[in-house]
Amino acid sequence: MYFPRYWRNHNLFYILVAIEFPITVIILTFTGIASHDLYRSKLWQDGADNGFNSAPDEVLYAAANYRSFKVPMVWGSFITDYNLVLGVLSTFFMITKVPVHVLRIFYPPLSVFVHAALFALYIPAAVYQGGSDTSDPKHPQRGPPWYITKKCSVASNPDNVAYCNQAKALFAFTIIIIVLYFVELVVSIHSCFITAEERAEREERREEKRTMKEYEDLVLKSPTMFPMSAAAYADTMQGAQTAPMTTTPRSLAFNRVGTDSSDLPPSRTF
Repeated sequence: MYFPRYWRNHNLFYILVAIEFPITVIILTFTGIASHDLYRSKLWQDGADNGFNSAPDEVLYAAANYRSFKVPMVWGSFITDYNLVLGVLSTFFMITKVPVHVLRIFYPPLSVFVHAALFALYIPAAVYQGGSDTSDPKHPQRGPPWYITKKCSVASNPDNVAYCNQAKALFAFTIIIIVLYFVELVVSIHSCFITAEERAEREERREEKRTMKEYEDLVLKSPTMFPMSAAAYADTMQGAQTAPMTTTPRSLAFNRVGTDSSDLPPSRTF
């Protein structure tokens, strides 16, 4: 069974991560600033003052008249908390997958799972940020909120202009990171499929391993068929040198011939 372990292009992966890093940090920053309802209710009230959407006071009016009122998703606290959790989660995966990829264990199937999950989680974030508000029949908002579709200069309160720009930027970077995750998902899926050339190289490596295995088995089964190694030859020669020598008459005669000349009788000079 084939399991893809290698990436087609490692440099492309690092380029995508380099692009993802600042975007993720920006999203984490904006979601952290927007947490605890820093400007969500203010933008809701500002839109009501301009007649763009419903007013936050309708929650109190509905409760006083014993009527149920469902807060539009775009103005609810859920989307604020959801964006914050998603920003932390995407930052964690970005920091984790870089060293895991360097260690060569961030396999393409794992990358497909991670980026598909992030892609699926960010789509509701973009949908909720650009959700409609039809809770007030007199001031229906059938498209995205006013801070996305209009210029921030239309805010009735000048203090909300900066908040409008932050909300607009968060929505824009959410769309950008969705596109980026989709590209990373496509690249990961592409690396999961093997080409004809890669299949041929894989078969060649497998054949080389099979040949080496057969050769090793042959060496282990028939060691005398192959020349003696240098280490074995050295051990044999050392054993021959340390073996005791037997003394024979012929060897004794040769030893006497090889002695010093002082042991021989003096020659007669003429």
